[in-house]
Amino acid sequence: HVQLVESGGGSVQAGGSLRLPCAASRFIVNSGCMAWFRQAPGKELERVAVITRDSSTNYAESVKGRFTISTDIDKNTVYLGMDSLKPEDTAMYYCAAAGSGVVCHLSFSSYEYRGQGTQVTVS
Repeated sequence: HVQLVESGGGSVQAGGSLRLPCAASRFIVNSGCMAWFRQAPGKELERVAVITRDSSTNYAESVKGRFTISTDIDKNTVYLGMDSLKPEDTAMYYCAAAGSGVVCHLSFSSYEYRGQGTQVTVS
């Protein structure tokens, strides 16, 4: 079983930056894929960014050019770098991991391992 622990959330002013780490309890970072999802109040979960084992990335249109997903294999950690933050980026951010690349572009519930989330508030 793999545990994922997100951190780095907080309150920031519009235009600011945050970097969210997601630490895995064992080696999973270079497996099928890892992703960040978010859920704003009253809205559905949205896939924000995905990185596959061959380091290809995919982003939601709403964050392209502002967010960057990356991995540190030595630390078993995936990061979400967020720049030029907007109030509409306010949400709970969740990390997810899958051993198979088949689920990379599917829903949050399709991922085998999911974190508890970290809150990001942009004002």
